Amino acid sequence: MPTNISVPALGESVSEATVLRWLKNDGDYVEVDEPLVELETDKANVDIPTSAPGVLRQAKRAGDTVKVGETIARIEEGAKPATGAAPAVLAGAAAASIAPEKPSAPAIPAAGAHPTAGKASAANVDDLRPSVRRLVEENKLDPAAITPTGPGARIIKEDVLRHLDEQKPAGGNGSAAPAAAPPLTTATVAPSKPTSTPAPTTPAPKPAPTAATGPVAGNFDAHGLQRVPMTKIRKRIAERLVQAQQTAAILTTFNEVDLSAVMALRAKYKDKFNETYGVSLGFMSFFAKAVVLALREFPRVNAFIEGDEIIYHNYVNLGIAVSTERGLTVPVLQHAESMSFAKVESEIKRLATAARDGKLGLNELSGATFTITNGGVFGSLLSTPIVSPPESGILGMHAIKDRPVAINGKVEIRPMMYIALSYDHRLVDGRESVSFLVRVKDALEDPARLMLEI
Repeated sequence: MPTNISVPALGESVSEATVLRWLKNDGDYVEVDEPLVELETDKANVDIPTSAPGVLRQAKRAGDTVKVGETIARIEEGAKPATGAAPAVLAGAAAASIAPEKPSAPAIPAAGAHPTAGKASAANVDDLRPSVRRLVEENKLDPAAITPTGPGARIIKEDVLRHLDEQKPAGGNGSAAPAAAPPLTTATVAPSKPTSTPAPTTPAPKPAPTAATGPVAGNFDAHGLQRVPMTKIRKRIAERLVQAQQTAAILTTFNEVDLSAVMALRAKYKDKFNETYGVSLGFMSFFAKAVVLALREFPRVNAFIEGDEIIYHNYVNLGIAVSTERGLTVPVLQHAESMSFAKVESEIKRLATAARDGKLGLNELSGATFTITNGGVFGSLLSTPIVSPPESGILGMHAIKDRPVAINGKVEIRPMMYIALSYDHRLVDGRESVSFLVRVKDALEDPARLMLEI
C-alpha cells in the first residue's frame, strides 16, 4: 500500500512553500525518518522526512510551489538494498550486470581518501546541501571532481575542504614536511589532482540565478540587465518592512556606551570561560542580559498592540538578527531571561550556524518579543533599525570605535559604541525609550550589575 508524503503544517501564516531540492532521487529506497526533500518557505527551509520505508516516487519537481497538505511524493513497497550499499553503488552494480566487452580497470583511490568513498551521487551543484553548495560555488569547483565520503555517496563539507587542500600546489621552499598533517588534509601526500576522479563527460551545468547567489556572469541581456526572481524569504522581508512602516509610528532614539569595562572583563575571563563552557565569550551575551534587565523595568517595550488592547509578556523571547546569503533571518532565543551567559552564547552560535545553512526550525523563527541587530559587524557606525511587527522595539548595535571622551574632567580615549532603539511610538513614550537606553548603557558600563541582575 503506497504511503503519501504531504506538505505538513509549516507554522503560523505559512500556507505554501517551494520545492527547493530533492535530497533523494526518484526510485531510491528510503528508510523511516530519512529526509526526502527540502522546502523553502517565507521563514525558513524545512526538510520533510519519510514516514514509511520503501521506494520513493516523486510527484513534484524542484521549483514547484506546493500548498500545505498537498501530496509531493509517495513511498511504494519495495525490496530493501543489501546492508551498507548506497543507492549510487547499487545503480552502478545494476549497470555493470550488462557487461561491456572489456571491463574497465578499477580506479585507484587518492592518497588520504576515505576507504568507502565513491563517485558523487550528483554532479549538479544544486543537489548539494546549502553549506556545501556555498563552498563549492565560492571556490568554483566541479562537484563531480570531489570524492564523497558522506552517507549514500553524498558530498559533505569535509570532502570539499579536503579537495581544496589537494588542489594547493606543493611548497617549493625545500623544507621538510611536517610530522603530522591535520585531519582530512592530504595536500602533503596527494598529487595536485586526485587520480581516482575521472574527468566528467559533460561540464556541470551553471547554476540558475537566484536571489541568494545574485547575478550570474554572462547572463546579462543586450541592455546590460538581468532579472533574478526574489526568494520567498526576500519577498517576506520586503512585505514585513513595508507593513512596519505603514502600520506603526516608528521613532528612533540614540545613546552611546563606553565598553571599557566589558572589554576588560572579556579579556580577563575569555580563556577560562571557553575552557569551562566550550564556547567563546562574545559581546552579544552582555547586550542580551542588559536588554533583559531593561525590559523588566520598562515592560511596554516588550509588549505589543492588538486591536484596542496592549498585550504584555512575562518573558523575553529575544530575536537576534543574522545575515545570510538568502537574506536577513531572525532566530529567537526562547525565554532569554532564564539563560546564563554561556547558554546565550551557545544558543546564538547554534542558531546562527543553522540560519546560514538554512536549517532553522519554524519554532526557532517565531515568537520574538524584542530584537537585537548588530550592524557593527559590517562596520556600521549609526543606523535606524526597523521594528518587526508585532514587536514594539528593536535595539541596534554598531561598530566599536576608539573616541576621545570626557572622564572626570579629563579627555581619555575609550572604546565607544552608538546604540539605537527604534520603537513603536503608539505604545512607547519618549521618556520610556530614552530611559530604556540609559538602563542598557548603565548595565554595560558596570557589568557587575548584569551578574547581580540589579
